[in-house]
Amino acid sequence: MILEKLSTAVGVSGNEDAVRDIILEAVKPHVDSVTVDTMGNVIAMKAKAKGSRRHSALLAEFHKAAPSTEAAEPRVMLAAHMDEVGLMVVGHTGEGFLKFRYVGGIDDRVMPGLRVQLGSERVIGVVGVKAIHHVKPADREKPVPREALVIDIGASTKSEAEGIAPLGTYGTFLADYRKLGRLLTGKAFDDRVGCSVLAELLQGKAYPFDLYGVFTVQEEVGLRGATIASHRIDPSCAFIFEGTICDDLPKKKDASPTTRLGDGPAISIMDRNAIADRRLIDHLVSVAERDGIPYQFKQPGVGGTDAGSIHLAREGIPSVAVSVPCRYIHAPIAALDPRDYRNAVKLMDVALREI
Repeated sequence: MILEKLSTAVGVSGNEDAVRDIILEAVKPHVDSVTVDTMGNVIAMKAKAKGSRRHSALLAEFHKAAPSTEAAEPRVMLAAHMDEVGLMVVGHTGEGFLKFRYVGGIDDRVMPGLRVQLGSERVIGVVGVKAIHHVKPADREKPVPREALVIDIGASTKSEAEGIAPLGTYGTFLADYRKLGRLLTGKAFDDRVGCSVLAELLQGKAYPFDLYGVFTVQEEVGLRGATIASHRIDPSCAFIFEGTICDDLPKKKDASPTTRLGDGPAISIMDRNAIADRRLIDHLVSVAERDGIPYQFKQPGVGGTDAGSIHLAREGIPSVAVSVPCRYIHAPIAALDPRDYRNAVKLMDVALREI
């Protein structure tokens, strides 16, 4: 598992270089070719196992359904995105503070008082907010809007701040990777956990078809890398790996959580931008129930993944997302159950060998 390395690396959307380096080192010895496209996606191809002559009826059906496919044989695409949500410096105040905007979706409520890291030098900053003594009582009950926040890097003048963190400097949360009881915690589990799952699958034995593992860029700002990669690869079908929402904390109302930690990998039926292919869902469920692998369904209609762009490529690509539930995603520290991680790897390995 390379999750710790991936979690502590900095890779905000459009600036995934450090994450890409870790992934290239991890997968190169185990695949037949690796390329980095013009957008920065890592595309690793693992050729089918020698002597493999048989494809299942399902994979053959997917392959034949696309009349203009460029692939002579079925090929399967696995995708996980490298980027994380973060910040970008957009201005400097006369007092030496930084103004910033979000890159991807971040909740204003988690920001005041946080430590962040900025730029390639990982300059430490603190997200500053007006002292509570100067906040009107009515405003104390509301989240502080991003426009009212600044980042304090210890500079005392505008020119000093500009020299340390120029316009366009990326930033992200500063958080450790560590155990929390039976859980693992760290930043950017969305989607470094998906990248770690994909890397493990590529490090394993070959499958009965050509496998394309794609580590995509800029998912958090519009599924951009996956759009390019899926058109280029033209796969027969695709599986997308994510670190997904888990809201299993106690609730006042009797409401089903999106996912639960410890209940196994989550299979998406529908989210905001894609409806999963029912045949792939049925295949995953059949394998899980036969082999006693825990699984759960993600609450329909919540969130979105690279499947949103992949399933629309070319003539359409049958797709499904399989996720590791994570508490507190898009926040400074996320938490996951390592059993869910291991079961995600196990489920996908068996499902791929039998598709």
